[in-house]
Amino acid sequence: MHDKIFALPVIKQLSAYITQRQLGDLPLIVVSHPKVCGAVSLQGAQLIDWQPAGQKPCLWLSSESAFKEGVAIRGGIPICWPWFGPVSPPSHGFARLLPWQFTAHNEHEDGVILTFTLTDTDYTRKLWPHEFTLILRMKLGETCELELESYGDFETTAALHTYFNISDIQKATVYGLGGHYFDKVADKEVYENEALKFNKHIDRIYSEPEEYSLLRDDGWARTIEIHHYHNSDVVCWNPWAELSCSMQDMPNNGYKQMVCVETACINVPMKSDAQHPARLSLVMITRENKPQD
Repeated sequence: MHDKIFALPVIKQLSAYITQRQLGDLPLIVVSHPKVCGAVSLQGAQLIDWQPAGQKPCLWLSSESAFKEGVAIRGGIPICWPWFGPVSPPSHGFARLLPWQFTAHNEHEDGVILTFTLTDTDYTRKLWPHEFTLILRMKLGETCELELESYGDFETTAALHTYFNISDIQKATVYGLGGHYFDKVADKEVYENEALKFNKHIDRIYSEPEEYSLLRDDGWARTIEIHHYHNSDVVCWNPWAELSCSMQDMPNNGYKQMVCVETACINVPMKSDAQHPARLSLVMITRENKPQD
């Protein structure tokens, strides 16, 4: 999908390194900078590609996504807000399904800064009776920084639902998740402090995570540091074979090349009021693997 995005025709040149393009029915903001390539769907302000120069793409994006208005994109970093999960329709909230405004951009020798905004409408107030303003800022370069700010008077659950691109799910390990999680597959609480390896369907909410997680990919000899800010939880998910085959927007073997490590506020909701916006942030940094002892 990475090559497909950057082969799309340019609709509008917005600056030296930023263009507008179209993928299916969805407009994209595409970054082609000497230090980084990236792409954001205006639907959901969803980062669907981030690739520092000289590296493999860091985000996974399903080739089976519909790229149609109002249909969730499978991959990248969906913004789950103002609720996480199937609390109410639509699942994971409406922010990832609505068109955002591309309100500001800046560029410099190390990358670009992009700002997107979403505000309440008659449609959103029918789903959730609150006035709000969401601001999402992205700094894309050798590192990737996302910060979501919510303005209004309410509580929400939320997640930056990051899909990571990996060589092979059985060569991936996640560290720094803490000693307690709720296992949604087995419907039970678990207390253990072990690195997470994958050999089955995983859907876990870790409630005592460390400040950052490490996603070690031994197939590509790289580790991605995921630094979490203003969060209460980290969610890890991989659908494995049976569920992957049942999902229309996932290739049958798609589970082998992706894993979700999500910065989330679930057990402790985000709280914003007139004086204090709520925030949820992450920073991603790639490292070359060092040999293990």
